[in-house]
Amino acid sequence: MRPGPLQLTALPPLALYVHMPWCLRKCPYCDFNSHEWRGMADDSDAPWPEQRYLDALIADLDAALPLIWGRSVHSVFIGGGTPSLFLPTSIDRLLGDLRARLKLAPDCEITLEANPGTFERDRFRAYRAAGVTRLSVGVQSFDDAHLKALGRVHDRAQAIAAVEEAAHAFDTFNLDLMYALPGQTLEQLDADLGQALALGPPHLSVYHLTIEPNTYFAKFPPALPDDDSAYAMLDRITERTGQSGLERYEISAYAGSGHRCAHNTNYWQFGDYLGIGAGAHSKLSFAHRIVRQVRFREPRLYMDKALAGRAVAQCDEVGIAELPFEFMLNALRLKDGFTLAQFGERTGLAVTAIQRGLEEAERKGLVERDLARVWPTTRGFDFLSDLQTIFLPDR
Repeated sequence: MRPGPLQLTALPPLALYVHMPWCLRKCPYCDFNSHEWRGMADDSDAPWPEQRYLDALIADLDAALPLIWGRSVHSVFIGGGTPSLFLPTSIDRLLGDLRARLKLAPDCEITLEANPGTFERDRFRAYRAAGVTRLSVGVQSFDDAHLKALGRVHDRAQAIAAVEEAAHAFDTFNLDLMYALPGQTLEQLDADLGQALALGPPHLSVYHLTIEPNTYFAKFPPALPDDDSAYAMLDRITERTGQSGLERYEISAYAGSGHRCAHNTNYWQFGDYLGIGAGAHSKLSFAHRIVRQVRFREPRLYMDKALAGRAVAQCDEVGIAELPFEFMLNALRLKDGFTLAQFGERTGLAVTAIQRGLEEAERKGLVERDLARVWPTTRGFDFLSDLQTIFLPDR
């Protein structure tokens, strides 16, 4: 509450992110903080120190509670890594510990990421019984050759079985798909999409495969479809999802009515989130400042530090000059854009901070606006990076 450079009239909604860092195998395209479980075991019979990690998560949360005291949590997202490697009893323990410490909103969305390679028929139902309300199934493709090229541990049959079980066990779930895969043709993308839509997901996330630094694919890049082919694939995705009743509400997300992901929407609307777990990031607002935190990244080091009450490796105040770009980087991902009032509420800045950028973006046909709202055009969605770049500080 000490004086600072901002004057926020209200705090934004708050979400909680919980990071589970282990995977059966590190995918060659993945730059997330994920670690293969081999060699990670402690002295117990478990393949990774599951209970010690849960102890560390709660110690991490306990140390962070003063920063969010009294605030309601509107969504919880358990991501990774592969959270579905953790036993349902562990997720039950985790959610019980969260409820004991946090004021969860009555309609709090609780999402768990799951990998079809960890699928067991009763496992998903047990997660639901533990309190998970939404599953996100990382399918990526239904083509066995493409799954092998992506380093996935599941095959087509396991992917279909996992999605079918998610549909039975949960009222809402997400299916993750990737496109522009090594050697992928438009016809193969069509087949993947057809299989995905045949399973009736209420939410579909579709990501363009990109080569990220410090990944296996960065060292040994595969041959990917050219830009024109990738654009044709995206057009096909948007066309077919629309025909299936899924609306594109974010650059990579399609949902049926009432099935938008509340947790991710909060990110895109520049809401607050507390991140606990190895390498987790936080963005927290206070009356006079906005702060970002990063937890220690390596799982063993994170556990040691968290259990000692020192999980945060880095904490920085977001500078006023950076706020307009940070807000626009997220908000312009949404098809409906944002309200001008929202910009003021979330950044503490006047609309004049983005006025010049809005005028340039409008001149280029990348956004449209009225007296209350700004939203990206179809062209703005197609060239989102160019649109976001307009708002870079000192550009």
